[in-house]
Order: sequence, then C-alpha cells, then structure tokens
Amino acid sequence: MSNYPHVQLYIDGHWREGAAERTLPVLNPATGEVMGELACAETSDLEEVAEAANRGFDVWRKISAFDRYKMMRKAAQLLRDRVETVAQLMTLEQGKPLAEARMEVMAGADTIDWFAEEGRRAYGRVIPARQMDVYQLVIKEPVGPVAAFTPWNFPINQIVRKLSAALAAGCSIIVKAPEETPASPAELIRVFIDAGVPAGVVNLVYGDPAHISNYLIAHPAIRKISFTGSTPVGKQLAAMAGQHMKRMTMELGGHAPVIVFNDADIALAAKTMAASKFRNAGQVCVSPTRFLVQEGAFNEFVDQFVMHAEKLKVGNGMEAGINMGPLANPRRVTAMKNLVADAAQQNAKLKTGGKPLGTAGHFWAPTVLTELPLSARAMTEEPFGPMALINPFKTFDDAVTEANRLPFGLAAYAWTRSARTAQQIAAAVQTGMITINHLGLGMPETPFGGVKDSGYGSEGGSEALEAYLNPKFVSQAGLSDSLSG
Repeated sequence: MSNYPHVQLYIDGHWREGAAERTLPVLNPATGEVMGELACAETSDLEEVAEAANRGFDVWRKISAFDRYKMMRKAAQLLRDRVETVAQLMTLEQGKPLAEARMEVMAGADTIDWFAEEGRRAYGRVIPARQMDVYQLVIKEPVGPVAAFTPWNFPINQIVRKLSAALAAGCSIIVKAPEETPASPAELIRVFIDAGVPAGVVNLVYGDPAHISNYLIAHPAIRKISFTGSTPVGKQLAAMAGQHMKRMTMELGGHAPVIVFNDADIALAAKTMAASKFRNAGQVCVSPTRFLVQEGAFNEFVDQFVMHAEKLKVGNGMEAGINMGPLANPRRVTAMKNLVADAAQQNAKLKTGGKPLGTAGHFWAPTVLTELPLSARAMTEEPFGPMALINPFKTFDDAVTEANRLPFGLAAYAWTRSARTAQQIAAAVQTGMITINHLGLGMPETPFGGVKDSGYGSEGGSEALEAYLNPKFVSQAGLSDSLSG
C-alpha cells in the first residue's frame, strides 16, 4: 500500500474537514517520514458533533435490540472482509508487524459480534413485591451519548470495545481517536456506516486532545465518558467528569508483575512471556514488565528469556518475517534511553539490548535488565516499551510484597505447577486481572479493567455492557376494577 488516505472527521453522517480546515501530519514510525494528514476539529465542530450525537441517541435508542444486533453483525463481517486494507493502514501508522495488525482487526470483528449478541440479552428483572397486586421491575435503559477517548497503541482494539458496548446498549457515541494513528480507526467507523447505522449515532473527531476532552466532557449532551490512557491524564479527566456527574470507565496504566516460582515450567514460561513482553514493542497496557523469579529458577529463566529476546527480528512491520516493529514515536525512544541510563547508574545488569537500532525510524532493541534496585525509575514508572525487568525473590511473601508495592493494579501473571500456590497467588495479588500458566487476558467475553491507579470499570464481558446502561426501578400497583374490565 503506497497511498495513505487523507483522514477526515465524521460528524452527523458526513465525512468532512474541520471548520478551519486545519490539518496535522501523520508520520510513519518505521521511517520517520510524513505520509499523510488528518483533519482537526474546532470548537464549532465539537458543538455540532455533540448535538448530532444527542439526535442520534434519540433515534438509536428506539431501534430494537434485535435490529441493532443485525447492523452490528453486518459491520463485523465488513471488517473481516476488509482486513488486509485496515491492517496495512495500521502497520503504516502504528508500526506493529502486519501479522499483529491482522490479528487486531480480526479480534475487533469478534468483539463487535460478541457485544451485538450481548445487547440482545441485556435483561432486567422482576423483584418479588410485598403486596399481592404490585409489580416491581428493573428496566435497563441506555445511559445516553458517550464520549470515548482512545490511545495509539491499539487503534482498532481500544475503540471497538467502547464503540461496540455503547451501540449494543442503545447509546450514540463520539470517538476521539488518536492523532498518531487515525486511518485505521476511520475504517472501523466506516464499516458501521456501511452496515446502516443512522447518522449521528457514530461520530469521529481528531484534533487537540485537551481541547476536545475539556469541551465534550463538560457538554450537557454527553452522559458517559470512557477513557483509555495514562494514569495522570485519566485522573484529570475523571476529576472533570466528576464535576459534571458523568458516568466513567477508566482503563489506565499498569506495571504488570510476572511471578515465576521454582516449580514452574521454566522453558514454557520464558517462551510465553517473552512473546507477550515484546508484542507491539511492549507498548501494551497489560504488558508483563516486572519479572519476579524465585531464586532457584532465576538463572535458567534469565538465560531462556534472553535467548528468545535475541531471536526477535526487528524492522519495518510491512516486511515479511518481522517479529517486532518500531516504537510509535520519538518520545518512546527517549523514554527507553532515560530508563536504561538510570538503571545502569544503579548497577543493574544489562543482559541484552538497551540501545536504538538503525538510523531511520524509532527502532529499539529488545531489552532485558536484571537485578535492579527498587530505586531504579523503571521499577516504578511504566516503561511502555520493549523492556523486561527481572529480579529474584526468596519467599511467596516477598513476591507478593513486590507485586503489590506500586499503586497500579491492571494485570498480573504467575507460573507454578502447584494448584495450592496458584490459588494463593490469585488471591494475594492486588490486580483487576491475573492469568496463571498461560495467556488468558483480553477476550470479548472476559472482564478487562484494573484497580487502584489503574482505573475502574470493565471494557470486556457483561460488566462492560452494564457500564452503558442505567437501571430504572418501576413499581406498579394493579389497575382498579373499573379500569381492568
């Protein structure tokens, strides 16, 4: 694919430029070159899109769950049919290998399907009343127009969860997609349009993130906020939403611990976790980061893990055989340099990597650091890059103490052959999600969210749909004899 599209806003059923016709450049992270541009929304555009979403909500909420389901299932199939086009756009703008981009697109279609089905089953309930002639019902109603804010690391995945849950529940939505990776989200929006979703129900904007969030969160038409991104920004948006009594789902940063016990299958653990660590160049909110390996298995695990890291082929994600693409932007390269330099100053051991690769693009070598002091910045700050930190531990309690030391609690991993240890570690680690002896996070049907500074609410499972529904209690006495006939 040589032609990267000019990406426009989608407001009230129309693709168009912003009111001032401002644009931003889109860079290819593998080359550092400008390959396209996108339209930017102005204040007048934001007012228009909020009003459009309000009108769209009035239309969409009246469409039956079954008819919403049919349109969503059609959108899912259209996304599958267009997988090559969307995946290539994603790799060009985000950098991940084309195989990973294809998997993300296909997983997005599965997410749409799952929420379409779940929307047909957003049941209320009957509460037994204390009087014979009274019916007490709980009815689920859509919360209203939604403003969704998403990051660049998974341009389809991060949007499709919010978009699918909102539409399945009967809500309209405004997606503020990432400016670094705008084309693949635009194609996601397009499949819903082509599937027949009415004007105003789905909308897409780009521009100044702070201006857009400030305007939309405060707008009276918006009744629900969903944000995926860093903890500092999430806290700012949550405070703003709280001032306006808006419902929120916050999926924020992590610093996931991986606990490997002496009795684990070390070869399998190292192979599986290395693949997970370097997926999307480590730019994953649930990426395994702090590896805590019991002393008896430490050396073997490090050797195996380094072996897998050094086998990775790093390069342009459009090329065949590439396992890891570039970092998304120069900021991530700078962050990696600073974290490695700080660790070196504190006597950490660099086992492999730790440096940029090539002269063009934002490539960084898969990096493994061991025996870091807790004062090292990387042990506290989420690296969000291809960096694994491996430290030994002695006892179960030592591992739990370190796993729970940080204010984050998004994801965790553990490896052990002992059923008793697996049960104990699942109970002891303070996290929204933990997967033991395999990779089991992120399916449409499973909860996805964190605790503590990693946010609240879920973007997966039936819990995700509930976040877009208001329960209404209806208590009704029987009709009088004269009316009941």
